[in-house]
Formats: sequence, C-alpha cells, structure tokens
Amino acid sequence: MKRTWWKESVVYQIYPISFKDSNGDGVGDLRGILSKLDDLQDLGVDVVWVCPIYQSPWHDNGYDISDYCKIDPAFGTMEDFDELLEGLHARGMKLMMDLVLNHTSDEHPWFLESRQSTDNPKRDYYIWRQGKNGGPPNNWESYFSGSVWEYDERTGEYYLHLYSKHQPDLNWENPAVIRELHDMIQWWLQKGVDGFRFDAIAHIAKAKGLPDAHNPQQMPTVRAYELFSNLDDVHTLLQNLYDNVLYSYDIMTVGETSGLGPEEALDYVGDDRRELNMTFQFEHMFLDAGSAGSGKWDIDPWKLTDLKEVITRWQTVLHGRGWNANYLGNHDQPRSVSRFGNDSKEYRVPSAKMLATFLHMLEGTPYIYQGEEIGMTNAAFASIEEYRDVETLNFYSEQQRKGVPEAEILRAIHLKSRDNARTPMQWDNGPQAGFTTAEAPWIGINPNYDRINVEEARRNPDSIYHYYKELIRLIKQHAVIVYGEYGLLLPDHPEIYAFTRTLKTSRLLVILNFSAGDPVFEWPEEAMEPRDIELLISNYAPQVHEDLRHLRLRPYEARVYLKRTSSSS
Repeated sequence: MKRTWWKESVVYQIYPISFKDSNGDGVGDLRGILSKLDDLQDLGVDVVWVCPIYQSPWHDNGYDISDYCKIDPAFGTMEDFDELLEGLHARGMKLMMDLVLNHTSDEHPWFLESRQSTDNPKRDYYIWRQGKNGGPPNNWESYFSGSVWEYDERTGEYYLHLYSKHQPDLNWENPAVIRELHDMIQWWLQKGVDGFRFDAIAHIAKAKGLPDAHNPQQMPTVRAYELFSNLDDVHTLLQNLYDNVLYSYDIMTVGETSGLGPEEALDYVGDDRRELNMTFQFEHMFLDAGSAGSGKWDIDPWKLTDLKEVITRWQTVLHGRGWNANYLGNHDQPRSVSRFGNDSKEYRVPSAKMLATFLHMLEGTPYIYQGEEIGMTNAAFASIEEYRDVETLNFYSEQQRKGVPEAEILRAIHLKSRDNARTPMQWDNGPQAGFTTAEAPWIGINPNYDRINVEEARRNPDSIYHYYKELIRLIKQHAVIVYGEYGLLLPDHPEIYAFTRTLKTSRLLVILNFSAGDPVFEWPEEAMEPRDIELLISNYAPQVHEDLRHLRLRPYEARVYLKRTSSSS
C-alpha cells in the first residue's frame, strides 16, 4: 500500500461562523481562527478543514457562494486569509478549503447575468427549462423540501436548484463553466492551499433530458436519486479536473458523495481512478432514519450490529484499493456523543472517549469536528425561534402545515437539526462561553458551556481533550493504526464492537462497549494471546486482578491492545 501524508493525517473541521469571534459582532471570523492556532497545534492535528469563507449572502450559511475569489467581509479580508495560511504552515499544519462546485448563490454575477434574458451569454451557465403542463419541467424535489424548480418571471422559465432556491445549480455540460471553475481552483492552489473538500460533488451531472422521477411523494426515492447523483459523467468531469489541474499539486481531496456503497466509492477513490483521495460516505448517517417518508427526521433507534455491518464493508472493500474518510459528526449532523454515545452527565465523558477511540482506530483519515474533542452535545433549544438552519425551519413549517403536534416536531429537531453542531464553540465558562464579546451571538450558546469548555478540559488531565491528544499521538507512533488491515470480531454482539488491525508483525485489538451495561468480552483465541500484549490506551484505569479472558467491560469502556513484537511499528 502506498504511504502518503494525507493517509497519516488527522483532520480538524472548523465551522468558522461558530468557532471564534474576534471583533465582537457575534460571528466567528478568520482572526478568531488565527487566535486559536496554538490550541490546534497543541491538540496535534495535521490538517484544518475550514467550511466556506467566500463572499456569500448567507442563505445557507456560506454554501451559497457569490464570489469564489473573495473573502466574505463577515470573516475578514484576503490578508487575514493569507495570514491564516501562513500561520498554519509555520506550525506544521495544512489548510483544506471547502469548495462548492455544484451550485452558486443566486447573487453570483454569473447568475445575475444568466437571468437577464434567454439569450444572455451566461444563460447556459445554469440549468434553465420551460415549464410543462402549467407547472415545473419535472417532478424532482429539493433536499430542502419543495420542487427543485424556481420560476423566473422576467424570462418565463424555471431554473434548477437541488438545494435552496437561492442556490441555482451550475451547468457542467457547458465547457465555459468548466473552464471558469478550473481557473478558480488553480488560483487557490497557487495561493498555497493544501486541499479541498468538494461539497455535493456527486450531483454535478444530471440525467440527460431531466426526466420525471417515480414516486415523487417519497423523495429521495432510489429512482429519483439516480437521476442527479453519482452518474457516470461525474467521474469523467472529475478525471478532467484531476488531469488538468489537481495532478500538478501534492494536495488532499475529499468528496461529499451520499447515496453509494463502498464498491461504488472505488469509482471515486480507487488508486487508478485519477479523481479523489477519499469520500465521505453516508450509510452510517442513515442508520437512525426511519421509513415513514420524512427522511432523516423520521427517527428510529439505531442498532450496533447495523453500524458494524456498514463500517466493516467500507473497511474491507477499500483496503488496499482506496481510502476511507472516517467521521461521526460534522456541520450537517447532530453532535456525535448525543447520537452514538450517551450525553448524560454520568456517561458523556466515557462515551465520548469511546467514540473517539472508535474513530481513530479505524483504517482511514479521521475527521474531528470542532467541539468533539471536549464532548459538546446537542443543544435542544426550547423554541423554533432559536433555530437558524434553513433545512430545519423548512421542516418545521412543513410539519406544522400537516398538523403535526409542536412537541413531536421539536423532538425530531432536537435530535437531528444541523444547528445542533452549529452552536458556538465553548472556550471557557465566561460570558458567551468565550466565543464572543457581543451581547448575543448569531445563534445561541449551549447552556452547558459552564461545565463543558476548552479551558476546563485542558486543565483536567483526565478530560476528553487530553484523551484525543493521546489518540493522535498514537497514530503518529504506530503505523499499524494507519495502515493495518481491519478484521471484525463478534459481528452479532449487540453491545460490544471489537476488531483487529494487522500490519506485518504488529497487531491491534480494539474493544469498545457501546452501551451503559457491563457485557463480558470473551477473549478470542484468534485475536492474540492476553499475556503477549500492551494496553495502548483505555478510557478507564485497568482493574486489579481482572481476568482478560473474560473481561467484564464498564459502561462505554474502550481498550486498545498492541501485540508486542521486537519490530513493532
């Protein structure tokens, strides 16, 4: 297996509007990030992924870009960006930009020209169609609810938007659009950025002719999804981007590609594909989504056996052929400890450490979302007025129209709203959690900041923060954690997730209790002999005189053992 720097890296994701405000306006900014670079260096991360900071009217928190080559004034200036890039590089860290290539803002100059007339030179930069039978051109539905088509009175046609109506999709069948985007990416690379996370990249190609989808009442159905996601043309377009731009740079690329399994992912990340280094898979993000037609908002309890099945397929199919991007939370998902762990006062710390162990011991690049390293939780705001996310607000309005009780709507929002991950970073127990000096930040602070914050975590040697530091240190010390082959143990156990990682003569055994119970781990003979091991890390102190062959685990306990060898890597 080829060894590369991005396989051996740990990535830290920053949602800048919520990270740190430097000027007291209630909004996080670039100088706020700059003020915390020493903290990131102390944590030990290698790459900082910054969500969009481009000029934007902020209908979707910056994922609606109105100018790709300008910094939004809310975040600062291009000089601030240059200083940030230089500061990261000086500390031995790299910067990965978040880039949206599927759509722009409806305030982007290209779109403003495009909607002027049907014969405008920029008209074909976007996807315009005449209506059909007095309505939209087809029956596709937006990810943010409603039709993907928005009627434009000036020209009497509809434009396509898979997301908000303020995010018109670019037309990747137009060579002029491709040239513009290639030039823009080249411009950022020449500035010295170290990689890109490509947002919604699976959708840049749409089915020829834009045909109707079946069962429009239950979007996205498999049939509908296949009309605008992971089409063959996406791969042609990405290979073209790689050959013409990316190939010349030693960078890191990751694509947001929902709706596929590991076999299909190899089309993006296979070693011979010339497309992306890795992709974010979504199968484990759908384990708690029911089948009542409301997508992620329809909550079903997830099962550990299902998580094992999903993760194991990705670990085994990609081994030696591609690369995984491992994550449990991000700016679009609930807080991981609230979703996959236990955010109660009793179990938040051990379960957050257990989840961190899981994330860092899998094969693939681990992605830490800001706040995970201190165990930040879902916010569960009391009223809809406290939420800001367009997807959440649309869901609330839609459910109200259907007559769903308020408490039931808010229960789903408390569990799944994207705003759970977007509350400000909790730096200390002072006013506004040390995030801002403003009287009110752009979105409310989670009220538990008085006990969950960076200052407290750094002071406590037994904190989640210091546990993350040790996990990152171990990754840099042991090649088996990065490159070892994964092997699942106990596939049907409902509480214990155990697996091995093997690289030449080195072997890891990872034991994780995903429950508040105390199940017994029966030591498998094929894993390794209990007497020939070293405990690398655990979120509990080992018990005196414990029987490793019949190890009774404590709630959310995590242990990682290494087989001792004379040439341990």
